[in-house]
Amino acid sequence: MEAPPAGTAAQEAEDEPLLLAELKPGRPQQYDWKASCETWSVAFSPDGTWFAWSQGHCIVKLIPWPLEEAELSCKASERKNRGIKADVRGGGGAKEKTLECGQIVWGLAFSPWPPSGTKERDGLPAPGRSCLILATGLNDGQIKVWEVQTGRLLFSLSGHLDVVRDLSFAPNGSLILVSASRDKTLRIWDLRRDGKQVQVLTGHTQWVYCCSISPDCSMLCSAAGEKSAFLWSMRSYTLIRKLEGHQSSVVSCDFSPDSALLVTASYDTCVIMWDPYTGEQLRTLRHVPLPPALDYGGDIHASSLRSVCFSPEGLYLATVADDRLLRIWDLELRTPVAFAPMTNGLCCVYFPHGGFIATGTRDGHVQFWSAPKVLSSLKHSCRKALRTFLTTYQVLALPIPKKMKEFLTYRTF
Repeated sequence: MEAPPAGTAAQEAEDEPLLLAELKPGRPQQYDWKASCETWSVAFSPDGTWFAWSQGHCIVKLIPWPLEEAELSCKASERKNRGIKADVRGGGGAKEKTLECGQIVWGLAFSPWPPSGTKERDGLPAPGRSCLILATGLNDGQIKVWEVQTGRLLFSLSGHLDVVRDLSFAPNGSLILVSASRDKTLRIWDLRRDGKQVQVLTGHTQWVYCCSISPDCSMLCSAAGEKSAFLWSMRSYTLIRKLEGHQSSVVSCDFSPDSALLVTASYDTCVIMWDPYTGEQLRTLRHVPLPPALDYGGDIHASSLRSVCFSPEGLYLATVADDRLLRIWDLELRTPVAFAPMTNGLCCVYFPHGGFIATGTRDGHVQFWSAPKVLSSLKHSCRKALRTFLTTYQVLALPIPKKMKEFLTYRTF
């Protein structure tokens, strides 16, 4: 019997992702509909129970997940004909919420708020009670942090001098928040200390578009309108190295679930996969024009990337580009395995448990797509478990065969 590929033991892949649902904002009467309607950011909560959507016009929608079965399976054409209703309910019976942020919302990030043993303080979640929080990055440089279950504003963080373009919480629940701004800085905030700003990271010469904290919380990657991405230590808040290899502005970045890989996406139409520990380029994924029979973009040039994200098991990537395509890449094959036509895409994110991808558009819409369902092989599961606590240098120092080291460091799949 032929062995399955190293990456997967079982896989259900389709020729192209299916559009499962499309959410379209209702028209706010008090705003000019043609301005500020972009969905710059979409996010799932780490536990997969909520979805957040910056739907434009200073509004964030918080939607319980999963959507009702009828909504998730409805056709996009049916969904477009009606806005989101206020009584949408998820599987747990929670109600959809609307956050009025007062400014255009650019960045979103969820984090659990762990229960604490400290005395109760005004405006904060009660001691001994865990909850979920959402940080929103605003057009005026402020960051507002909300309690998801109640919609209550917990913090307003001030310090940035321009748009807060992206946000990232430390995945370990420490309530450390990193913000990336058009003022060319990154700032570190500690919500356990009443939102105290603990560090300002400088060095970028252009707007900072994206920030991503590694799942092991040891590294931070930032992408600005420059040809290099910056890699920072989350322990000392110092620059580790610049990752140089792109030919145009780097605009998006993401770490693999085991922190062993980092991907960066650029306007040069390429995604580069890096070993963040050594700075080595492992792969380059090029967005080339499709054959005429599959070309959804007409005369749109094979073009600038907008967003890249890893799948939860770390074997696939999703990318959104200006050529009107969502692509899903198999890292073992180094090529796209699925395409879907989408117009004016800006961002993408995987559902934490796999199976879905959410994308946001310039029109203020959110689309939910099916994604390949993957059962990781034992080999990959072991590699992923080992790499969550072993750096590349530690793997290379192990007394094991060279081929095993190459596998564990993703030189081979």
